[in-house]
Amino acid sequence: MEPGVFGSVFVSLIIVFSAFLRVSGNSEGDALNALKSNLEDPNNVLQSWNATLVNPCKWFHVTRNSHNSVTRVDLVNANLSGQLVPQLGQLTNLQYLELHNNNISGKIPKELGNLTNLVSLDLSMNNLNGTIPDTLGKLTKLRFLRLNNNALTGTIPMSLTAVITLQVLDLSNNHLRGDVPVNGSFSLFTSSRKQCHWSYCWRSCCWCCTSVCCPCNSACWRIFIV
Repeated sequence: MEPGVFGSVFVSLIIVFSAFLRVSGNSEGDALNALKSNLEDPNNVLQSWNATLVNPCKWFHVTRNSHNSVTRVDLVNANLSGQLVPQLGQLTNLQYLELHNNNISGKIPKELGNLTNLVSLDLSMNNLNGTIPDTLGKLTKLRFLRLNNNALTGTIPMSLTAVITLQVLDLSNNHLRGDVPVNGSFSLFTSSRKQCHWSYCWRSCCWCCTSVCCPCNSACWRIFIV
């Protein structure tokens, strides 16, 4: 290949790669801006989320990787209210979504099931209602799922039994009903009682592998695997 041709190809590759980063950055920025637009932020925690900045990873409370993709969103105890948005499902490289201890209401978007790199999803201590989406069963890398202290209803999705990576699952202090699944990954919880702190309180039954069990009521259900 002649030097001039090689140089042209090299420059073209740089242009294509730069364009890819811009498109990726804009897509993630659009998703985060959609979230910001749907939230009330009395303390201006999201003030740095400026739509005119191409790279959302320069925003506070957002962490990026070496490829400038958003991997973490931390908005803990930020006094935020409003609702989550389906556009969050566009953050496909996200590993940590930490939104606990706010006043976020509405339903959990089913699009969160698109976040297949997610390791931790913490939406606890909010005002979320509706059911737990079946799509969360697609999060095959999920280790920590905390949805406690909300107003969630319905049953525990059977799809969660397919998430064999789960180490911590907290669904306590909601309005869930029905039976707790015992198959799939949930069978690992029950068979590992000697290696875990297991606390199970559901309707009229109560048992655990510690010396003290929590009071029996329909609002308490936790699994902790260590």
